[in-house]
Amino acid sequence: MPIAILGPTASGKSAVAVAVAHHIEGTVVNGDPYQAIQGLAIGTGQPDEAEQGGVPHVGYGVLSLSARPNPVAFGNLVREWLSTCREPVLVTGSGLYLRGIWNQLSDLPGVAPALVDRVRRWGARLGTPVLHRFLTAVDPLRGSVLHPNDSARVQRALALHLATGETPSSQLSGPETGIPEGWRVLVVSPSRERRRDRVVARVAAQVRAGWQDEVARLLVAGHAGDLVAIRPLGYAAWMAGGDPGAVQATVAQETQAYAKRQATWFRNQLPQAPVWDPDAESLEAAFLRLGLYE
Repeated sequence: MPIAILGPTASGKSAVAVAVAHHIEGTVVNGDPYQAIQGLAIGTGQPDEAEQGGVPHVGYGVLSLSARPNPVAFGNLVREWLSTCREPVLVTGSGLYLRGIWNQLSDLPGVAPALVDRVRRWGARLGTPVLHRFLTAVDPLRGSVLHPNDSARVQRALALHLATGETPSSQLSGPETGIPEGWRVLVVSPSRERRRDRVVARVAAQVRAGWQDEVARLLVAGHAGDLVAIRPLGYAAWMAGGDPGAVQATVAQETQAYAKRQATWFRNQLPQAPVWDPDAESLEAAFLRLGLYE
């Protein structure tokens, strides 16, 4: 029976997944598309050898930087990983990609290139935050999970709405959107105040580990276009340059906003999933909610 450890960035879900995998002699399986890409180890938080704790890990740093993951294709890939692992423990913070892994996404209709170009021109003229407000007005759910500056996804959602007259969120979700039969799920969810502290600590640790140097190496190697295309969180701020302290603060702020959207998604979309607070409860409580002591 597969297990999914879910939660926002910096919640500590990876450490919980390792503990669970230790307990059941299983394998941690990555469900984050950015952690699957080579060259982004520090900025995406790919677990290093010490963090893996001697537990087998699958799906980390295995895709080329030229890869362009999408929820359906990545979901197919992760299901292959899950099928080949003994006692798999999936870990991810992305609700949309989780839907892909659980095969809960509908096939999206095509959008005419002319319409895509029109929306792109609107973005260039008005700015992405304005388009984001338009999107939120017609689809509050999709607007709530997209960053106001995520130009590619905001434009794609608006183009899909204009092409179909329907909300993008209704088209993204298939008929079954709950927890699939046979899965055991735990949402790792620190309090709002502790989530902020955890994000600040995580970003600071990533900077100490050499995140800025990681970005510099990628740029020297000619991967600026790849980073712009895939938009991993925080990398654009380091690419823009400036005072390292100011960049770190900007990245922490962006990560705070992203973690808030993740927490909101899990709370609203998986209300039936058991929740565990890593700062207020014991690990045994998490194991109990997963049914590991039965």
